[in-house]
Amino acid sequence: MNEKVAALLKSVTKPGRYSGGEYGEVQKDKHAVSARFAFAFPDTYEIGMSNLGMRILYGALNARPDIWCERVFAPWVDMQEKMREYGVPLFAHESGDPVREFDILGFTLQYEMCYTTVLQMLRLAGIPIRAAERGEEDPIVIGGGPCTYNPEPVADFFDCFSIGEGEENLVEFAELLIKMKKEGGFTREKFLREAAKIEGIYVPSLYDVAYHDDGTIACVTPRFPDVPRTVKKRIMPDMDKAFFPEKVVMPYIETVHDRIMLEVYRGCIRGCRFCQAGMIYRPVREKTPEVLQKQARTLYDATGYEEISLTSLSISDYTRLEELTCGLLEWTDRNMVSLSLPSLRVDSFGEELMKKVASVRSSSLTFAPEAGTQRLRDVINKNVTEADLMHAVNVAYGGGKTAVKLYFMEGLPTETADDLAGIAELASRVVDEYYRGPYRQKGRSPQVTISVSCFIPKPFTPFQWEAQDTMEMLAEKQAYLGSKVTDRHVRYTHHDARVSRIEAVLARGNRRLAAALELAADEGFCFDAWDEFFDYDRWLSVFARTGIDPAFFANRAMGLDEILPWDIIDCGVTKEFFKRERARAYAGKTTPNCREQCSGCGANRLGGVRVCCPAGCKEKK
Repeated sequence: MNEKVAALLKSVTKPGRYSGGEYGEVQKDKHAVSARFAFAFPDTYEIGMSNLGMRILYGALNARPDIWCERVFAPWVDMQEKMREYGVPLFAHESGDPVREFDILGFTLQYEMCYTTVLQMLRLAGIPIRAAERGEEDPIVIGGGPCTYNPEPVADFFDCFSIGEGEENLVEFAELLIKMKKEGGFTREKFLREAAKIEGIYVPSLYDVAYHDDGTIACVTPRFPDVPRTVKKRIMPDMDKAFFPEKVVMPYIETVHDRIMLEVYRGCIRGCRFCQAGMIYRPVREKTPEVLQKQARTLYDATGYEEISLTSLSISDYTRLEELTCGLLEWTDRNMVSLSLPSLRVDSFGEELMKKVASVRSSSLTFAPEAGTQRLRDVINKNVTEADLMHAVNVAYGGGKTAVKLYFMEGLPTETADDLAGIAELASRVVDEYYRGPYRQKGRSPQVTISVSCFIPKPFTPFQWEAQDTMEMLAEKQAYLGSKVTDRHVRYTHHDARVSRIEAVLARGNRRLAAALELAADEGFCFDAWDEFFDYDRWLSVFARTGIDPAFFANRAMGLDEILPWDIIDCGVTKEFFKRERARAYAGKTTPNCREQCSGCGANRLGGVRVCCPAGCKEKK
């Protein structure tokens, strides 16, 4: 840490966010490495240090002796003010060196509302925010993460994007830079042209986008014949061979997830039609219990954490869950380590799973019915019934839990007033189950919390073409549902519809949003993912002054034959599959999960260990 930074830490909150020097951080001789990589998380230290992807990629890059990857987080507002006042540029945790001195600056884009924070971090670093304005001495700025499946709103600010899983992709990217610099042929232009040949690397400047008069996209054209027309995402085919850190950086201050996060598998066998993650992370690839046991024990020995969380999109869909949990409990119980199984599905939650999560220090469990009626659950292909939910809550009550949290969504396609009222009615029936069974505990009563978010049509889902409800419609629905919640044991919370609308604009936007984002950065927008900094009226003002109609992106139903901003990306799942699923949604037809029957989504052409369906996931022709 340099002296200027050390002096600033005396006058800001939580100086542990910036001090560095944590146990487990990677130190290297910067003069002995060939490439320096600054891995940036556009949010606070506490959130970034809890991100499993950052832990994995930090380790994977540093496993190469000629690459030094360091961490960078968004300074909190008080630290930003001090840095500007005293001329301290954005710096890396390990060395304290300015980020602008690095070869590569990589941002993980986990959430659209972090875009303004990315731009402020570039400004703090002294790096031009538009890629076209950067010189030969500036770092190559690359983005990764789920938001890069539609990178177009921020395409003008990034030199390139890593699409898909980065363990091998980013290492190859850094190695190309090292090779070209050693051979003496490196320029930004030449490097990006070569990088575009790496599978999974998208270079926006190598494509021209033309628009129709109505604002829709007319065509996307590669500027050179050797530039791919679409960029196929990168995956790790065999998860047992994927890099996993044997130790992690141990923070000095409390973070969001102070625990071991054990990645059990990637992908999802379900086909919820609103869920982007369930589509873009296909195909399913599992780790074996033997590998997971070894990784869990290694991390426990290295960290001493008292909780292990099994992470995946739906942990109860792991084919060898019982074998894994039984093996873990053999030593976790003895060492007083609790086992956490988040993302449980109601249709697979039984007494055995209840026993396994009993060690988690919580009196509540969370389930996600998503819709209040079976009709709407069929439309979104949730493939769970009310009977499944009631079975699950009975198991929870029988295991001593008295609080249940239920996640729902409002504004889903085909939604009616009956569907909304069904949310309140379903919550009340969950309360009734407590009193109906032999679960009453003296001095305790059930508490059911319903948390309702607003539907956002996300790229690469069967609902990607749908219009989001207008602000007026969402507000009306929130008030209507609130009027239906009359049970004193039911607590109703809902997300801010204004945030959801801006998120929809950024999720479905195109390159024309760059002007609005740049103006937002000029006016100090930052931490828009935080309620205390989000200002809906300021966003509307920025859109108005840059000629952007937010309704065009959020509230317009896109044409099924329209060129979509994200069509440049090949996520593995075909557009024909999404269209079929959309048609089935409007017909109220469900689609079996991948283990029951292959629906021919196309993801298996990416390769990988196929565990999706009993027939080995043979594609439909």
